[in-house]
Amino acid sequence: MPLDAICLSGLTAELQARVTGAKIDKVQQPERDMILLSLRGKGENLRLLLAAGTGNARVHLTESSFENPAEPPMFCMLLRKHLIGARIAELYQPQSERMLVFELDTRDELGVESRKKLIAELIGRSANLILVDSQGRIIDCMRRMDYGGSELRRMLPGMIYRMPPAQTKPALLSSSEDERNAMICSADQSVPMDKWLMEHFSGLSPLICRELAFRCGGDYDALPALLSAFLESVLAGELTPTLYYEADKPRDFSFMRLKQYSDEFRSEQMESFSLLLDTFYTRRDKLEQQRRRGHELTRSVKTLRDRQQRKLIGQQEELRRTEERENVRKSAELITANIYRLRKGDRMLRCQDYYSDDCPEIEIPLDPMKTPQQNAAALFKEYNKMKNARVHLTALIDEGESKLEYLNSVLSLIEGAESEKDLSDIRRELTETGFLHVSRAKKQDKGKVQAPLRFRSSDGLEILVGRSNLQNDELTTKLARRSDYWLHTQKTHGSHVILRTDDSTPSERSLEEAAIIAVYYSQGRDGGKIPVDYTLVRNVRKPAGALPGKVIYTDYKTLTVSSDEDLVKSLKV
Repeated sequence: MPLDAICLSGLTAELQARVTGAKIDKVQQPERDMILLSLRGKGENLRLLLAAGTGNARVHLTESSFENPAEPPMFCMLLRKHLIGARIAELYQPQSERMLVFELDTRDELGVESRKKLIAELIGRSANLILVDSQGRIIDCMRRMDYGGSELRRMLPGMIYRMPPAQTKPALLSSSEDERNAMICSADQSVPMDKWLMEHFSGLSPLICRELAFRCGGDYDALPALLSAFLESVLAGELTPTLYYEADKPRDFSFMRLKQYSDEFRSEQMESFSLLLDTFYTRRDKLEQQRRRGHELTRSVKTLRDRQQRKLIGQQEELRRTEERENVRKSAELITANIYRLRKGDRMLRCQDYYSDDCPEIEIPLDPMKTPQQNAAALFKEYNKMKNARVHLTALIDEGESKLEYLNSVLSLIEGAESEKDLSDIRRELTETGFLHVSRAKKQDKGKVQAPLRFRSSDGLEILVGRSNLQNDELTTKLARRSDYWLHTQKTHGSHVILRTDDSTPSERSLEEAAIIAVYYSQGRDGGKIPVDYTLVRNVRKPAGALPGKVIYTDYKTLTVSSDEDLVKSLKV
């Protein structure tokens, strides 16, 4: 949801208490549409984030870390010139506007005191950060706008700063009860209530309009009393910063508890609006970055897989052609047997095929430019070439099928990756196995490989799950004891799962829970009931020279289970 005027009012009250009087020590611009101010004052160091991007416009204190570009952008350099050493004298929100104005006490190059303004306009696609001098002129802005018309608002250095055009509809927070009731009485009740509220009042987001309509049940007669109670609560500062999650993904936030979501989303009350916004956008951006990087890695692996598949199809076609080698050898021997009948220049040999039971007469084409002996020699040479090719191609196809199976297993692991670190481990594995090549200009990720995922069965037994094929190998061949149980989905790519038994026999319940975890971390996660093989680790071995994750096993049994996300999450340590 956007940062609406009411939510911004609660944020403003928080910031006024913490940043007023603070001195600006540092200015950074980690992203094109983001400014980070390091503040010092009131006995604490703070970092104030101001973002003016489409869909993420906001202002709040942050604990998140950001990587700065090697060369600071021009707007950042300008802000450093004017803001470093300045003190925040005042902070306010213009009436019912999605704006914050920071009034700053600064000194110019000659040491003369002056008051500048840093204005954060958090209005949809036109979000902007503007630095204004003491005369009200624009020093510069993050996003310059020149529409060419004198009647339109223009954002260029040297121009007088003008507030955004006032909205024609009344602001709900400043409206009187009589005014609201008169508007509701004349409302077209065939229009959905949330749409009517959006069209007739400013200062409300679509989310809050839907919430008010939900609480009224769409009944316009109940709306006046609800609006009065709502405004009384808001004007009294009774705001509750609340974050809503869909699964583990931040879905929405609000200044009040929302009844429209019921039990659909998990809610979490935050200590402050700054923490609310920092958590929402940091987690959302992190998930989006992970999704984007996961998509890039998936695309790279799919390209490698498709290339390997095409190569394998070509090799298999060549192998099929070598099946004709015996016919080639037979033709060479028939030419040799009938060589006394042939002369140089003959184009065809007609002879009996004494390799067949009824000795039919066949025709063997000849090269007229060669002698009969040369024709026979050429066919023997082709036969030997096809025979050697068959041996070579068989080995290449076996190797290609192993690579194809490995790349499909990597795609399964990428799909189940739960963090950016998981993706980094998979990327490192692909680099170490030679499937991906990292240019010298790029820095190698030398971070420590993560530990396997850990779970605890209902009986208290530890369950370990590999995050990558390299980790699958280490888990199965090094970390697991011979008396532990090894589990893997049958004929489906997925992670290796180890059920630690402490030299005892696990219960059926623990085995079933480990099997459910194996299905959850496999390509069969959404495929209904999936067979899972399990055996003692002593029965599992890795073939010599096999790619990561490849093992063979014996003396196994099979459980058929379905994925259960809630159970998996409840068992996770």
